[in-house]
Amino acid sequence: MASPLEQFAIQNVSAPLFSIGGHPIAVTNSAIFMIASVVVSSGLLYAGAAKGSMIPGRIQAMSELFYDFIANMIRDNVGTAGKKFFPFIFTLFVFTLFGNILGMLPYGFTFTSHIAVTFFMAMVVFLGVTLIGLFKHGLHFFSLFFPHGAPLFTAPILIPIELVSYLSRPISLSVRLFANMTVGHVLLKVLAWAIVFYVICKEPAFFCIWLISHLLMRM
Repeated sequence: MASPLEQFAIQNVSAPLFSIGGHPIAVTNSAIFMIASVVVSSGLLYAGAAKGSMIPGRIQAMSELFYDFIANMIRDNVGTAGKKFFPFIFTLFVFTLFGNILGMLPYGFTFTSHIAVTFFMAMVVFLGVTLIGLFKHGLHFFSLFFPHGAPLFTAPILIPIELVSYLSRPISLSVRLFANMTVGHVLLKVLAWAIVFYVICKEPAFFCIWLISHLLMRM
């Protein structure tokens, strides 16, 4: 039985294209599935928006569901002022969603199971939110670290706590997605192998088929 962790190994699918700092850069299975996520999601959304029928079909209904979900989330948390950020948030959501879905396919690769990918996305959002907050509110942005109405003498305690909580968000968010994808896929593979072994132990014919196929794959 192959290790459940082998499915997360990044492998080169092309010869090195160029090098940066002495490190060869090649197309990997992770890059292939990132591109596939962009292509598949863009194709489905384009197909859903192409007709614009009054009575939506399946693909159009799916596209509208995605749109309404993100639009309502932004409206509930930011208000109408958050409409300008809708394209970025919607793109990030769809990219991550289809990356997770494609990783569920046989021989697929889940690029969100790597902390480098999730941490990069979290840092982009974190830096964007911080810079927008500073440009929009100036020094008043730092009042975020001291809750309004709190007694002044609690500042030496509350400010460090709020600061650590704010700075740790990229780490906590990236680890959450990375851990969920990794543990979920490991669990699925273990359960799948458990079902296979249960079937081949109950039925000798399945055991013979499994043994022959396993030997052929090893040749």
